[in-house]
Amino acid sequence: MMAKFAVSLILASQSPRRQLLLREAGYDVMVIPPSPDAETPPRLDEAPRESVLRIAREKAEDVACRLDEGIVLAGDTLAELNGQPLGKPTNRDHAREILRALRGKDHFVWSAICLWCRPKDQILVDVDRTTVKMALLSDDEIEDYLDSGLWEGKAGAFGIQDRTGWVKIDEGSLTNVVGLPMELLSRMLSQMNE
Repeated sequence: MMAKFAVSLILASQSPRRQLLLREAGYDVMVIPPSPDAETPPRLDEAPRESVLRIAREKAEDVACRLDEGIVLAGDTLAELNGQPLGKPTNRDHAREILRALRGKDHFVWSAICLWCRPKDQILVDVDRTTVKMALLSDDEIEDYLDSGLWEGKAGAFGIQDRTGWVKIDEGSLTNVVGLPMELLSRMLSQMNE
C-alpha cells in the first residue's frame, strides 16, 4: 500500500542545505530520500546539463512511485570545468585534485529540479547554470579545507557556504551553487499551478 501525505513539498533528498533553503523560504517540507540505487552516476556520453536533468528525474520518480499524492521535489547538482563534469569526490585525494583544478578558474555549476505531482503525474524538469570563479587558493588553504571534512558529499568538492571569499559568482544564482536554485523552483511551481 502506498503512503498518503498532505504536505506542500516532499523533498527527495537528505541534503541539509536543500532542506534549509526550502524552510528559510517558508515551504512546508517532508523528507523522503530516494532509494540508494535510484540515482545513476553521470555517463561519459552526457553533457553535464543532461546528467543533472536525468538524475533529478530518476530521484523524483523513485519517491513519486511510493506516494499516492503530493508534490515531489528532487534535485541534482554538478560542477563543470572545461566541459568535464566534476561530481562529488570519492575520497580526500580526489577532492584535492578537484580543488586544485578549480583554483583561479571560472567554472559552471549546474542544478536540475524535477517536480513530480501525484496522483496526476504532472512532471516538470528544468535546469539552472551559474558561472563561478574560485580564488587562487594555496596548497595550505586547500589542505585546511580538506581537514575540515566539509568537502564530503559536495559537487565540485566545495560548498560556497563553507568559506566566504573563496568563490565569486560571475553570473547566475547563489542558491543554485548551494544546490537548489530557488528562483527556478518558484517559476516551476507557478507553472505547475497554472
